[in-house]
Amino acid sequence: MSRAGAVLERGRWAARAYAGYDAATVDRIVRAVARAAASGAAGHAALAVAESGLGVPAHQELAGHACSSGVAKVHVGADLVTPVGDGRTVSVPRPAGLILALTPATGAPVAAAYHMVLLAAMTRNAIVVRPHPSVARSCAEAVRALAGAAVEAGAPDGAIQVADDDGLLGDPRVDLVLAAGDEEEVRAAYRSGVPALGLGPGNAPVLVDGTADPRAAAGHIVASASFDNGLSRAAESVLIVPEAAADALVAALRAAGAYPLGAAEADRVRELLPEAVGRDAVWIAERAGARVPAGTRLLLAPMPLAVPEDPLTGPTRCPVLGVVRVPSAARGIAAARAVLRVAGAGHTAAIHSADPEAIMTYAAALPAAQVRVNEGAALDAAGRPHPFLIGPRGPLEPADLVRWTRFPGAKAPIDPWTAPRGPVPGYPVASNLAGEPGTPGPPPPYCARGRRRHHHEERAP
Repeated sequence: MSRAGAVLERGRWAARAYAGYDAATVDRIVRAVARAAASGAAGHAALAVAESGLGVPAHQELAGHACSSGVAKVHVGADLVTPVGDGRTVSVPRPAGLILALTPATGAPVAAAYHMVLLAAMTRNAIVVRPHPSVARSCAEAVRALAGAAVEAGAPDGAIQVADDDGLLGDPRVDLVLAAGDEEEVRAAYRSGVPALGLGPGNAPVLVDGTADPRAAAGHIVASASFDNGLSRAAESVLIVPEAAADALVAALRAAGAYPLGAAEADRVRELLPEAVGRDAVWIAERAGARVPAGTRLLLAPMPLAVPEDPLTGPTRCPVLGVVRVPSAARGIAAARAVLRVAGAGHTAAIHSADPEAIMTYAAALPAAQVRVNEGAALDAAGRPHPFLIGPRGPLEPADLVRWTRFPGAKAPIDPWTAPRGPVPGYPVASNLAGEPGTPGPPPPYCARGRRRHHHEERAP
């Protein structure tokens, strides 16, 4: 059996076992996984940054906490295990099965893995994480730590795994793919023949209209667009501001730590963008020949229009923010739609405004899954990171990983799930495969009659 096959078979076994767990046991496992992720966030973030050479360890640590204890807090009390009834119909939640999660190279990759694993644990799905090669070691270490915590809390052996085998994508043993990599990888997931939920590159436009507080908006934008050196897919990519409000906003942005580039400087920065991914603003400015104050956090590059020919219209993955001045807020909405149309529809947008009608018009007009209002696109109003790529208020929710069976019923539904009794036996690996890559070790003991124990059975003394 190939390594990929061993991983998937082990995951399928765990998925079948975990599908029968009750809500209390699932809650215990989720809490244990979240604690393990939060406790390892600092070390895993440092390892990921050292391995990839991209980003800021302290910022990726914050993202790790947001995608562990933060996710658990947001979804506390969310029960996607117990059947529910409305007096006429009973709905029984069933997990999707075995999930393959493709994690990205940038945008806090370990935090993304944390989040995907927690969503799977909440919904009784087994998950195999396939990290990007540039962060394979750090993500593998993080996922294995979460797997150990889950098994210790009572999860089936193999419910959480990590693998780097490209043969996993498209394998019919996978029930659902979560793709949070680059656009090419997301498209490959959709073409794999397996149901997929994908998020390609974010490309968040931010509109600041004339009713917004320029100082407050500037503080949020600089903090968010420079967070983790601009690697977050939710971070602002293009700033759009009506001409009448532009000068006050740019002055406020400068005071908050941004540097407005001249036209020639902006052109040199455009040429540097491929090698500027994950670099800080001072590093980029120095190589572009721009003299900026020490401590500069964000570079502002003027753009005449949001067009495909301008690389600033797409995601830069660095703290460089294109700035488009428009005649009116209405033209600003059109420019924001152009940004999303060129590169990045479906992820995030942001607006700073005190006008409820303008906010509603903007949100209704843009094809984005989430619109941040008067806060950073990647950070909330208190400066804390939103869970990246697939946040609790983002495009993917735990309920997306559940299938429902419905039938007529007026009585209170009976819960068909039970807690496993006693320690959960290990995955039943054949003796000739024990110790092979992708397998957990020696096979579990057998009962006196020679059959494998079911996960609900007690171990023999």
